[in-house]
Amino acid sequence: MGLLTIAAASVIGAGGAVVAAPVVLGAIGFTSVGIAAGSYAAGMMSTAAIANGGGVAAGGLVALLQSAGMAGLTAGATAGVASTGGVLGGIAALII
Repeated sequence: MGLLTIAAASVIGAGGAVVAAPVVLGAIGFTSVGIAAGSYAAGMMSTAAIANGGGVAAGGLVALLQSAGMAGLTAGATAGVASTGGVLGGIAALII
């Protein structure tokens, strides 16, 4: 496996992850208009509310994902998603 192939897979993985993140968020129920009823996100919100005595904690995972679903990813989140996708793409190139 050549270094160029691994680098290309990393770039593709990074770009793919950034493009896929909003699609995945919407698919699991974190939409631009709120959490979709009956979705995986609604289940997460219910579980978080029960664990916190009836409310969803500000800054928690559900709040963070809903914020990203409504407003999009921040620059830091985009960098994190791209980095993770790049690493996974590179690892996949090594394995395959």
